[in-house]
Amino acid sequence: MRAALASLVLLAAASAAAAGVTRDTLWVVTRTCVAAQSTFGKPFPCLRVDPGSSEKPGFAVLKAPLLKTEVVVMPTAKVVGLEEASLRGPAGAAYWGAAMEARFHVTDALKGRLDLRDVAMAVNSRGGRSQDQLHIHLDCVRPAVRAALHANAGTFTGEWRPLPFPLEDERYYGRLVPAASLDGLNPFAELARLPGPHDLRRTSFAMVVTAADDPVQGAFLLAYRAGDSHTEWLLDHHCTMADETAVR
Repeated sequence: MRAALASLVLLAAASAAAAGVTRDTLWVVTRTCVAAQSTFGKPFPCLRVDPGSSEKPGFAVLKAPLLKTEVVVMPTAKVVGLEEASLRGPAGAAYWGAAMEARFHVTDALKGRLDLRDVAMAVNSRGGRSQDQLHIHLDCVRPAVRAALHANAGTFTGEWRPLPFPLEDERYYGRLVPAASLDGLNPFAELARLPGPHDLRRTSFAMVVTAADDPVQGAFLLAYRAGDSHTEWLLDHHCTMADETAVR
């Protein structure tokens, strides 16, 4: 994703402001998309810009240009990252809902070879991200992650707890979000209930919707703490799961 975001400088700028890659590059791109939508009725280089209203905040959906399927969803307002307190309120739920709706961009890029349930979502920590504009990553879940969640689905409860199994060699906290609670979910608020110290700058999280054959239904909410915590590791930017599905 870092390389993909770097390439967006070329798209965003005919201006000197985007000539170098900084932690504000994605914010420059977001403003470019908003300006293009407002001026020309086209959100380029984004796929979509929703300007929002008095009831809900605006957001933009951007295709990562160097990756086959990944898209990111970000606010059109300046929101540095998941540590911002404002995300614990209605705005956080609105941005997450927009990301849930945007998952079809991933499956469309694969021409229907992947189930919508297999599009995972992730937000990295302050040390694990390259940009200081909130962005929710959407891409295929890693097959090994899907297999581990399926095999251990019965260990999840409605409360945060340390998982008794690793994901990509790291130990996560996890909780089950029942299917009936997915509409209106605000995972940014749920992070405040994590056990232990509440330093959200060192926290990242992801969500994987349960598979159709899992013994529980809803979504697995996953959180990880470290200085460079990076739940984007749970996503597969090569989408090998889709390739395996095509072979079958």
